[in-house]
Amino acid sequence: MNKIILMSIFALFTAVSCYAQNSDEKAIKQTIIGFSKAGDVNDADKLATYLDDSYRIVMNRLFGSKEVAIMPKDVYLEKIKTKEYGGDSRKVDIESITLNGTSASAKVSFIGIKMTFVSILTLIKDGDNQWKIVSDVPIIK
Repeated sequence: MNKIILMSIFALFTAVSCYAQNSDEKAIKQTIIGFSKAGDVNDADKLATYLDDSYRIVMNRLFGSKEVAIMPKDVYLEKIKTKEYGGDSRKVDIESITLNGTSASAKVSFIGIKMTFVSILTLIKDGDNQWKIVSDVPIIK
């Protein structure tokens, strides 16, 4: 009898854990897709809702540079507003998501007409249980 109760409790915890992980993965995917769509239409206000206040793009030797450049959230959003960045129609291919409690990373391909990026995104779950992107480390394909 005790064995049955113990196995039932274990099964319940396993089911709850799987549900939470699936729920988080779904929310992360929605954040990534929303981020992409807002950038595609140059909607900086909407885009900001998907980004943590500490958001950064870490550009390691992009566009022929020999250095690492870091772009903060405010500069990135301004480039979206002025249409220097964004304005493409991209397909989003989420290759993998790794959950680590209230943090996650995702490898994502943003396949556009103008350009294709493969990014490693780092996300955090904020105090309101919303997933936000805190860093983007892209490479150009």
